[in-house]
Amino acid sequence: MAHVELSISDPHLARSPDPTESSLDRWAATVADAAEPSLVIDDKAVIVAVSASFEDLLGLTESAIDRPLVDGVLQLLDFGDGGALDASEINKTPPLLALSSGRLARGLVRVRCATGPRTFDAIATPLLQDGQVVGSLTFFSTV
Repeated sequence: MAHVELSISDPHLARSPDPTESSLDRWAATVADAAEPSLVIDDKAVIVAVSASFEDLLGLTESAIDRPLVDGVLQLLDFGDGGALDASEINKTPPLLALSSGRLARGLVRVRCATGPRTFDAIATPLLQDGQVVGSLTFFSTV
């Protein structure tokens, strides 16, 4: 059986991409306005944008923009002993794995938050510009 979906929208409301704006900038603007807990990092793992709901999840009291993702904002914890995550494991977390692999990455992360340790399901995708990975976009969901 065939399946057909239709979408009707006003073509005048559609935003045409600015050719001078980078992919990273476009996604950063989208995440800044997003309702979902999410963030964008650049290729050096520095935070470019976060959603307000992500800040609320972590209990952040100061801006995360222009800060390193790991140890600057996310204090990643080991699932076993609850201590700081070993450096060899940090690069396997979804936001950083999407950067290094250039592929979709998903996994559970344990993070020290203002209210105590919390576990999140993180799904990250690399952001590309002219075929090169320039950052990653990550969505977080409480487990």
